[in-house]
Amino acid sequence: MNPSTAQARVIVDELVRNGVRHVVLCPGSRNAPLSFALYQAEQNGLLALHVRIDERSAGFLALGLAKTGTPAVVTCTSGTAVANLHPAVIEAQLTGVPLIALTADRPVDLHRTGASQTIDQYDLLGVPTLHLPEAGDEPTTRSLICRAIATEGPSHVNVPFRPPLTPDDTSWPTSDRTPWTATDRTFTVETRASSLPARTLVLLGDDRPERLLEASRLGWPVIAEPTAPGGLRHGSLLLNAGLPEHLRPEAVLVVGRVTLSRGQQAVLGAAPLVHAVGDQALWPDVQFTATRASTWLPEPAALDDEWTRVWQSAVKDVSAAVDDLLDATPWPTGLHVARDLVQAVPSGSLLFVGSSNPIRDVDFVAERRPDVAVHANRGAAGIDGNVSTAIGLATVHDGPAYALMGDLTFLHDSNGLLADRLPDLTIVVLNDDGGGIFSLLEQGAPEHDASFERIFGTPHGTDLTALCAGYRIPHSTVDDQEEFRSAIASPKGLQVVEVQAKRDELRALHQRLKATVSTVFTR
Repeated sequence: MNPSTAQARVIVDELVRNGVRHVVLCPGSRNAPLSFALYQAEQNGLLALHVRIDERSAGFLALGLAKTGTPAVVTCTSGTAVANLHPAVIEAQLTGVPLIALTADRPVDLHRTGASQTIDQYDLLGVPTLHLPEAGDEPTTRSLICRAIATEGPSHVNVPFRPPLTPDDTSWPTSDRTPWTATDRTFTVETRASSLPARTLVLLGDDRPERLLEASRLGWPVIAEPTAPGGLRHGSLLLNAGLPEHLRPEAVLVVGRVTLSRGQQAVLGAAPLVHAVGDQALWPDVQFTATRASTWLPEPAALDDEWTRVWQSAVKDVSAAVDDLLDATPWPTGLHVARDLVQAVPSGSLLFVGSSNPIRDVDFVAERRPDVAVHANRGAAGIDGNVSTAIGLATVHDGPAYALMGDLTFLHDSNGLLADRLPDLTIVVLNDDGGGIFSLLEQGAPEHDASFERIFGTPHGTDLTALCAGYRIPHSTVDDQEEFRSAIASPKGLQVVEVQAKRDELRALHQRLKATVSTVFTR
């Protein structure tokens, strides 16, 4: 057996022994030994192999496959192919997702010689690189694979291969399927008594699921970003509209990274006490307001039940007012689609929400359903790779899967639709022909109308029906609420449901929404 084939089979075998069940492969020449070994492993029923031709989409597919906590691998050839994995690795690093980038490399003696597709891949992805030895040192190879599995968040494993790169036999390593070094990836939540006052408000952002779930049960009122458990419906709207005196907290407990709403920033800036909880490697005080930071959760010494009831009553009043506003507003808007989608998906569903307006629409108006798992790429909050991430999540989810995203987000990763394995996933695209999020920011103010469309609105006019037809993906366009509910009722295979909306009324609608919430407290 030639050395490169032997090395590749050891690598794949050790990945399987460590519980890896999904690998995303991008074809190439230098990673051919890994490609053959992965194909053999799939034929032996040891893993599921997903083949993609776009490394950036492949990285995000692997990110989605790994988001539930089980490591997934993406592998590619050398050179710029490796650099295209960087966006997904950034997202994995900021959210603690166990994504393993397994990259092929030229032998070190070819570096700086002008050899084709040869670049310096050391620490190229922004995380420490584990350089595997060339073939012949099996203990080191297996041990380093185990180290990659044990790493918190993403890891980069780089391996050089020398020709010949194709196998010369069909053997496969035999083992008892136990890892070379067993690792424990469990996380323990620690709580301690604290001196936080009874009127404490909890903000939940992006963090470890175990810690978020425990924080949601402490007994204080909770405002959670859509990807966190629990939380009061319209909580972010209350913060954005400005809290009335009787709802203002004496302290705020913020768990994880809260980055979605400017209302969160406002309440953190006004609170006398702020206790930030998160991993110290990612400093949890993202607003620079914390009076204390820790990795453990503070237990309440006392609760103010009356204050909690006041919060619940306020949310109930706001909910009725918001629904009245939306019912009186012509369908569709992004707010309508977010509310109706979350309300309509069956119990046990998975929902991936794209960046920009969709995640904020869900945050503002959708109900909080404990029976629906909501995911988003909130680490770097980019629009890249969202289609692929959703496909990865749907692949490993046991139940119906949905995604909600804007048109630019969808177009940015349309290559994610080019796939050899497609799960049951309904992608809802809110198409307002451009960058709707900018309509709600400072650059969307009337005084910037002359330049807005050219440099922020960026209308594209893309025919999504034709685009999906090119990928042979079923597509439908819906025009009313009943048609929308019917289109998402029976998810089968991968389909795209397009809802066309207008951007020119978006800013005014959100101003009315904020005014509606404020009016509730001045009646």
